Amino acid sequence: MRRMPLTDAFFLLAESRRTPMHVGGLTLFTLPKDVDDTTFLANLGNILRYDGELRRPFGEKLKTGPLGLAGNIFWEEDEDMDMEYHVRHSALPKPGRYRELFALVSRLHSTLLDRSRPLWEMNLIEGLPNRQFATYFKAHHCAIDGVGAMHMMSSMYSTNARTKVKISPFSREAYEIYKQQLSANTKQPGKPRDDEVKAVVEILRDQLGGTVNVARAIRESANVWLGRNTSMAVPFHKVPKSAVSTQITGSRRFVAQSWPFERVRALGRAYDGTLNDAVMAMCAGALRKHLQEQRDLPKISLKAMAPVSLRAAGDVDSANAIGMVIADLATNVRDPAKRFRKIKESMDASKAQLQQLSAGEIQAYTAISQAPLLLTQLTGLAGRFPAFSTVISNVPGPREKRYWNGARVDGMYPVSIPMDGSAINITLVSNNENLDFGIVACRKSVPQVQRLIDYMEESLVELEDAAGLRRRRPKAKTKAKAKAKSGAAHTAKAKTKTKTKAGRKAAAGASARAVPRLKTKAGGKTRARPKRTGA
Repeated sequence: MRRMPLTDAFFLLAESRRTPMHVGGLTLFTLPKDVDDTTFLANLGNILRYDGELRRPFGEKLKTGPLGLAGNIFWEEDEDMDMEYHVRHSALPKPGRYRELFALVSRLHSTLLDRSRPLWEMNLIEGLPNRQFATYFKAHHCAIDGVGAMHMMSSMYSTNARTKVKISPFSREAYEIYKQQLSANTKQPGKPRDDEVKAVVEILRDQLGGTVNVARAIRESANVWLGRNTSMAVPFHKVPKSAVSTQITGSRRFVAQSWPFERVRALGRAYDGTLNDAVMAMCAGALRKHLQEQRDLPKISLKAMAPVSLRAAGDVDSANAIGMVIADLATNVRDPAKRFRKIKESMDASKAQLQQLSAGEIQAYTAISQAPLLLTQLTGLAGRFPAFSTVISNVPGPREKRYWNGARVDGMYPVSIPMDGSAINITLVSNNENLDFGIVACRKSVPQVQRLIDYMEESLVELEDAAGLRRRRPKAKTKAKAKAKSGAAHTAKAKTKTKTKAGRKAAAGASARAVPRLKTKAGGKTRARPKRTGA
């Protein structure tokens, strides 16, 4: 057995039926040419159901003492591992659109993982049109974080369509091969690490006892509360009540969409900011529009928690290696350019604080900052006293085209965790030439989360116009039937211009009816991206 660090146990302690604490990911593929669909997918299923030695923690289950979760928590080997339970093969009901796919993922992400078994599931999903299929993977956050999951999934992919990977990504063998590949590609190997991440108490003893950096960071946070620092944002400080900062239910809605990487990065450069600044501004504009539509836009700006990866290069062992910063989304600022600059100022202040700290010190500071969050989650008070309004997370992904035994990876969409006080989670992955966004929300608190996809595009266009960026905007393409209904072509044109509020509402209506698709180039051909639709 091996003891679970307190930093990982946080996600077990904070879990309830209303707030499942697992992370997941939806990946879209296109089948290779000249293969039989049934045979190909059956072979993939057999690979995933590997019954040999598994890498940690996929072959381990929870073990607690007499005090349960209040005491020490351990990982122990599961002697009755049932791969048929953990790897499932599903088919979408006809017509097998992205709508049905997102509905399935929404339901799968709403259910708790069985704590008597290893805390993960993999679903192989067929029934999509255009020779596409999908996988949906979920694992408890106490076992793995977003970057760790990306490492795990990367072990099953290749940059060559002809490469065949016949070992399971859950196997010990795949884990060792992947570590060797990372080591060979790393010019300067990172410092040696312990097999386990230190517990919070040990971090505080080692770091606070020998340095004043964490104490300085705490003083800087205190200055925010005292009004001496207006640039930086911290948990619980001036977090407004709104429809997205409330107590949630256990049901989820999931939507996904992709935007070109270079388009978003060009926006950041136009404002002398980073890609992350541009993503924050894009999401802030969308949330502002969403709350305006609900007539619930607070006078105080929304705040976003942005996880920061502390994982060393080549580290694929740590379950969680993350810190966090709080960003002011400036949703109370009408002008998009001023809003971007306000967000950038907030992000710069938070990053400047973290730059003074080592990775261990950031973990210690994050643990101190998260202690009240755990208390409010356990007592059910997070809906009344939210630590932040939403979570916006950027997970680094592959920047080249990937294949799984010849099946092209078309999209990688994260499915993360809403919480009490934070009913929407927006997580994105950089994937080849795109940024793949996955948005998951409480089904009751945010019943029309699919509209955020349209609002994000509108927000992006507003920011581009404010920056003076000139680009050729593609005309919205609609199906013939949609064009024949209620002048859909005229509403699509109104959406492209987006000059007036009435025009934007008409555009949103056209989008819901016509369901246009984002398109990207792949292998010289045009391929469809996920539809803007919800579960």
